[in-house]
Amino acid sequence: MNLFLQLLVTGIVIGSIYALLALGFTLIYKATDVVNFAQGELLLVGAYICLHTTVTYRVPFFAAFALTLAFTFLMGFLIEKIFLRRMIGEPIIAIIMLTIGLSSVMRSLVIIVWGTDTRTFPEVFSQVPVVIFGLSISRVYLYSIFAVAIFLGLFSLFFKKSKIGVAMRAVACDQQAALSMGIDVKRIFALSWAIAAVVSAVGGIFLGNINGINTSLAHFGLKVFPVVILGGLDSIAGAIVGGLIIGILENLAGGYLDPLIGGGAKELFPFIIMVLVLMIKPYGLFGTVKVEKV
Repeated sequence: MNLFLQLLVTGIVIGSIYALLALGFTLIYKATDVVNFAQGELLLVGAYICLHTTVTYRVPFFAAFALTLAFTFLMGFLIEKIFLRRMIGEPIIAIIMLTIGLSSVMRSLVIIVWGTDTRTFPEVFSQVPVVIFGLSISRVYLYSIFAVAIFLGLFSLFFKKSKIGVAMRAVACDQQAALSMGIDVKRIFALSWAIAAVVSAVGGIFLGNINGINTSLAHFGLKVFPVVILGGLDSIAGAIVGGLIIGILENLAGGYLDPLIGGGAKELFPFIIMVLVLMIKPYGLFGTVKVEKV
């Protein structure tokens, strides 16, 4: 039972970070119809920027965290403005290839600047675990869950209550109608990329505190696809639910199946789920079913 609970807690932590990444992916897709293959590299850059600011310039972690969010917000805004905006009206495959190219460029820049060795954050959170109902839980896990829950809550309020959030939802629903209402659609596109970069950076920073940072961190971007396929490509609620489900199932598979088959189940399981969902429910749990009449 202790093993199950430990795997469950770890799955919730990792799943909540998946949910953040999927939220950024879904925002870009809903607003621009672009599938962003650079999500993992946005996470990687954010983690390294925060680590570099903390270690090299000796900035306190929480100040470095805030500076990183500001930097990644600007980075996402500029990526859309400089690269993606020029692709408006172009074939979707060309835009997808552009995001793949951006991911390769960002990863290469990270390797050039910081190398490939695993780096760790200075001790930010106490190493003394918290014991809850007899279960020993690392403090960084608890802080990660708490911080991610706050960010998801803030973004939910932002989309429902703020003027910009409502405008983003309008653009996601119907770009032409949003234009006719006077909404600056190009500005919304840029904000979508900026917010996606911010949530990716948050995920990267907490993953870096848990596992350390190297270029393999970008592989978490690939886990976004099973999450959004399960939850629904255009569903924000689906991104959150899908992230938690994938995180929990992935860790349970790693804990129970890996010892039996010699490893690999944890990495493979999310993609098995993705294939099954595509076969049974192609639009995911909360995705919008599109029916074309001819």
